Amino acid sequence: MEFENGVLSLGPFAAFTVGVIVLFVGKRLNDAIGFLREFSIPEPVTGGLLFSVIFALVYFIGGIAVQFELGPRDFLLVYFFTTIGINASFKDLVSGGKPLVILLAITIAYMFLQNFTGISVAALFGLPAPVGMLTGTVSLIGGHGTAIAWSPRIMEDYGIANAMEIGLAAATFGLILASLMGGPIAKFLIGRHDLKPAEAAPQDVGMSTTDPPASMNYLEFLDAILAIHICIIVGFGLNALIQGFGLQLPLFVPCLFAGILITNLMPASYPRISGLKWPSRTPAIAMIADISLGVFLAMSLMSMQLWTLAGVAGPILAILLVQFVIAVAVDVLIVFRVLGRDYDAAVVAAGFGGISLGSTPTAMANMSAVTNRYGASHLAFIIVPLVCAFFIDLANALLIPSFLAWFG
Repeated sequence: MEFENGVLSLGPFAAFTVGVIVLFVGKRLNDAIGFLREFSIPEPVTGGLLFSVIFALVYFIGGIAVQFELGPRDFLLVYFFTTIGINASFKDLVSGGKPLVILLAITIAYMFLQNFTGISVAALFGLPAPVGMLTGTVSLIGGHGTAIAWSPRIMEDYGIANAMEIGLAAATFGLILASLMGGPIAKFLIGRHDLKPAEAAPQDVGMSTTDPPASMNYLEFLDAILAIHICIIVGFGLNALIQGFGLQLPLFVPCLFAGILITNLMPASYPRISGLKWPSRTPAIAMIADISLGVFLAMSLMSMQLWTLAGVAGPILAILLVQFVIAVAVDVLIVFRVLGRDYDAAVVAAGFGGISLGSTPTAMANMSAVTNRYGASHLAFIIVPLVCAFFIDLANALLIPSFLAWFG
């Protein structure tokens, strides 16, 4: 912990510790405030938004900016997506083939719409098209990472001096909206159509709030950690191989694929040092997934520096309001209906709420909050991560320069 020139810097250990505290605060608030539970607002979202507001007040009142070293957060994301891969079966992947293609097609079409919307509304404020792109897929579907990557180029090529501030503001506001919209959308769809899971099944992430708590011993938990680490090691190898072909992907993507491959290619009789079966869809894996996703999202939201958004908030909020309305309409009127109007489609709709304006972890947190209340949806946890974690980045890498060339 260091304090210098009005900046309080918290290192990795302190940042992780505060993230855990934030998650507990979110849990207590959700337990105490009925509508947060009723609308399946994820616990890390509740706590993370509260703490980000508190840190903003500390800045405005005391002049102290709180910054976090977020290295542990990024590795938690690798942990989480590795558990998703471990839980995946080829049977689910085959059954998810058609819905996966449908969701991918809708998402890519929506990406075109999101960019056209950003450019059009920006034009109403007299702002150039690149600013509209910064409030389109650059920062919304792309998230903070894509905004950081593209903002310097937009600033240099198109003379948008505050491109980084606009991109990060849009990404931050989008993340907040995405975190809050998935649960209410799912509640509306499930209640209106009286939807239920097709079968009772263990959770992919976390534990159900209605079923009796599952039991596990420390060896089962440790065996799940070992399985995750094995997959991550293989994921590092896959990542190096992918980079050798000139393709850059986030580390969690090859780790996700490593989990899928090992889970489905390892013979059931293969001897393991733990003496236990490969821990696919076990309570230990579900718990680790819940912990890693929850703390990741809590750290992401608590570290938002809201005071940096004041200068660009007005036009950005107006554009994002239009983007929000369109995202909800596409989610309810297209995604849910085209995917079959069943329970799985409602859970995917909650995930799409996270994709459309936020990030992959937000989509997963939305779906986790919904399934922990209403029941598991293996299909949703197969198709949404694949669309979010792999195909969107590839499509966005082509769309962004194309739109800038067409309208810039």
